[in-house]
Amino acid sequence: MDLGVQNKVFMVAGASSGLGYAIAKKLAEEGAKVSIASRSPENIAKAAATISEETAAEIRGYVFDARDEGSITQWVEETQNDFGHIDGLVINTGGPAPGFFEEFDDQAWQSAFELTLMSAVRLIRAALPALKVNGGSILTLTSSAVKEPIDILVMSNVMRSGVNSLVKTLATDLAQYNIRINNLIPGSINTDRIKALNLFLAKRSDTSPGKVRKAAESAIPMGRYGKPEEFANAAAFLLSDAASYITGTNTVVDGGKMKSV
Repeated sequence: MDLGVQNKVFMVAGASSGLGYAIAKKLAEEGAKVSIASRSPENIAKAAATISEETAAEIRGYVFDARDEGSITQWVEETQNDFGHIDGLVINTGGPAPGFFEEFDDQAWQSAFELTLMSAVRLIRAALPALKVNGGSILTLTSSAVKEPIDILVMSNVMRSGVNSLVKTLATDLAQYNIRINNLIPGSINTDRIKALNLFLAKRSDTSPGKVRKAAESAIPMGRYGKPEEFANAAAFLLSDAASYITGTNTVVDGGKMKSV
C-alpha cells in the first residue's frame, strides 16, 4: 500500500528512542521528511544521523522540552522555517512516574500534568496554524491505561485519559480544516519504558524483571511483547492519506491483550 507520505513533513516528539524513534524511521522509509525532537542534544542528533544514513531521507533533529511552552513553540517555528510547511504531528512524551496514589504530592501531580496533558495541548495549539494551510494529521501516543486503568500508574491513568478526551473533542472541531486527529494506544511494546516498569514491579514484589516479563507475556494472546516497528506501522498508516477518513479513533496495538470492548 502506498501511504502517500512522500515529501510530506511530519514532526515527531520524543523521537530519540523508543516508539517515537520507530515512528520517525518508518515515516522516513516511506519517503517523508521528518522533524524530530527530544531534550537531549546528543541523543536527538544521533537519532537523526542514524535514520538519515539508513533511509537517505531528509531528517533534522531539534532540542525541546515537552514541559515548556516556549520550547514547543520554537520547535514548531524552526520546523516550518526549515522545511517550509508541516503536514503532521506526533505527540509523544515519557510517561509519569509509576506508583500509588498516596505516594504522590501536589508537585508530582503538577509535573505529570505538564508532561503528559499540557504538552499535548501546547503542541497542538502551536502546530495548528501550519496544519490549517493544507490540512494534515495529528497522532497522540497514550497508553492502554485510557481503556483499562493500571494500578501502579495512577498519574498516567488520569493524565492520559485527559489526552484521550482532548482527541475526541478536537476530531469534531478540526474536521472542517481537513485535519484528522487520532489516538494510538500501545500495549506492552518492547521499549525502555516497559523495561523500567518491569524493574519497578520486580523491586516491589521481590522478584526479577525476567519473571515479571514472562508473566506479562503469558497474559498476551500473541504470547510476546510487541516490536516498536510493529507499532510504528500502525502510526504511519494513521498519519497518512491512506487513513483519510479516519479521525477521532482509539487504535490499540497490544497483541490482543485488552479485554474491553
